[in-house]
Amino acid sequence: MGIKGPKGTHDIIFNDINKWHKIESKLTELMKLYDYSEIRTPIFESTELFLRGVGDTTDIVDKEMYTFLDKGNRSITLRPEGTASVARAFIEHSGYNEVLPSKFYYIGPMFRYSRPQTGRYRQFHQFGVEVIGSINPYLDGEVLELMMNIFTSLGINNLNLEINSVGCPVCRPIHKENLKNYLKNNYNDLCPTCQTRYEKNPLRIFDCKNEKCQEIISKGPLITDHLCNDCNEHFDKVKNYLNMTNVEYTINKKMVRGLDYYTKTAFEITAGREGAQSSIGGGGRYDGLIEELGGPSLPGIGFAIGLERVVLTMEEQGLFDNQLKTKEKVYVANVSENNLDAAVKLVSELRHNGILAINDIMSRKLKAQFKYANKIDADYVITVGDDEIKNNIYPLKNMNTGEQIFCNINELIINLRGV
Repeated sequence: MGIKGPKGTHDIIFNDINKWHKIESKLTELMKLYDYSEIRTPIFESTELFLRGVGDTTDIVDKEMYTFLDKGNRSITLRPEGTASVARAFIEHSGYNEVLPSKFYYIGPMFRYSRPQTGRYRQFHQFGVEVIGSINPYLDGEVLELMMNIFTSLGINNLNLEINSVGCPVCRPIHKENLKNYLKNNYNDLCPTCQTRYEKNPLRIFDCKNEKCQEIISKGPLITDHLCNDCNEHFDKVKNYLNMTNVEYTINKKMVRGLDYYTKTAFEITAGREGAQSSIGGGGRYDGLIEELGGPSLPGIGFAIGLERVVLTMEEQGLFDNQLKTKEKVYVANVSENNLDAAVKLVSELRHNGILAINDIMSRKLKAQFKYANKIDADYVITVGDDEIKNNIYPLKNMNTGEQIFCNINELIINLRGV
């Protein structure tokens, strides 16, 4: 069988790559509309970046990171998420001296060691946006609207946007203390993981999948009951923006998200799938991250979309059916080997005029070339033979309708550029 790809990875090949191109082209189109600039960061960083940025109480840092020592005995980690890398790059390149806010988008592979399952890989791909420099709650609303616009533009149905406020350094410690007091009487009934979370970060217990832990935490105090005036006002304005722009949402008071850097607004989008893999995107505000990583005190907000899950959702909803072809395809068939040079010249001329054209490079007979044209979904076939070359008149056959017309080369170009 030969060497296989590592467990938890996958190849994007053959027709699958066209699905990714369809999604990526829509993403870049929307980024121009919302005035975001692309940023490309390394796929590996100093491990310290994620310890400080993501938080050592998160599952990502605690269980899932690919960390190793390089030849210089430095601790290196394959990036498990994009926000910390963008924040590091912003600080390193003095983005705070540029016009604010800075609006970035990224797309690329991330790495987490977890059990592979449907829609989840150890190397996976994320698209994300980050906006640094504004505390305005209407920015939160715009970011949420953008994320929803991405999914609706792709045609995805059954979307559910859940939002919450997870507080700030003023009000969160009060909630944390009340939560720990509540959980103290139930400590022995918590799973071992949540017993550890109780000491380090009890908010993470809200994310536990253990039924007993969920039963206990469901009756505990909520962060929304402890929000300070500033957080309450901020959240109200976010909701007002969404109401004004007709973005539907629900409030999930138990949502805390899985990363330590979130403050105020947190959100997640699902697309009607069942189970843990129903989430296709999420994010939140991180007003302390830039300062935590050594930069000035600047607020930020962003989201990430799991592209494998988007592809899976679109496949399930039939959104790729007959939608992957972006240009009409022309096949130039040569009657015999003697006509191959003329076919090659014609293909070259068609391509120089922006027409997707190919010809036989497998020495097939003419009948086999027409069969091949059908297999590759060619829209048109041009036949090149001795008479066609002599008279400069070529048959152009529409493979979808069977209709055939005869044209010289200039007329071929005019007809094909118009389809």
